[in-house]
Amino acid sequence: MSAKYRYLNCGLIISVLFLTFPQNLAAESAKEQLQGTIDRVIEVLRTIHSAEDIERNRASLRQILLTRFDFAAMAETSLGNHWKDLDGRKEEFVSAFTDFVEHSYMSTLGSYRGEKVVYDRDRSDGESAEVDTRVVGGQGTPIKIEYKLHLTGGQWMVYDAVIDDVSAVGNYRSQFARILRTASLEELIQNLRAKASGR
Repeated sequence: MSAKYRYLNCGLIISVLFLTFPQNLAAESAKEQLQGTIDRVIEVLRTIHSAEDIERNRASLRQILLTRFDFAAMAETSLGNHWKDLDGRKEEFVSAFTDFVEHSYMSTLGSYRGEKVVYDRDRSDGESAEVDTRVVGGQGTPIKIEYKLHLTGGQWMVYDAVIDDVSAVGNYRSQFARILRTASLEELIQNLRAKASGR
């Protein structure tokens, strides 16, 4: 085989690789990425039987959540027009907000009884997506959770969860607005930190 044809063949192989691998990576949908995260959470939940188990797995669960939830976007939306008033303290607020949400989530882990997540309709539009799910197998009727995600750095990140038609971020925004009618942003941050520490 002449050098010319060897170079041509190498060029074709490289072209195929570049055409194939990026498409396969990008083909992972919002639903697939979300399902992977929820599966990891459930895997940890199956090992939790006591408060000690929750504490033992807290770091692992936090890391799993951080890979899929855009807490910075959630914090900004939850604060609404007050976001611009933070004056260099945005990272501090995001940290307090993340700890607050994490604590709220951790406090519900002990009630897990083997429920399963059913994935219903999912839809995407460019860099935005929605994934409808139901939590089934527990007491009472299934719980509907609609996840809203946006594409950030190649990852689909959750920026809101609508639970039985109630937006989590919208609920936080109402709570924070009510607090800020009579309190300062500093007091709100301290309030979030107190709740995150269980006080």
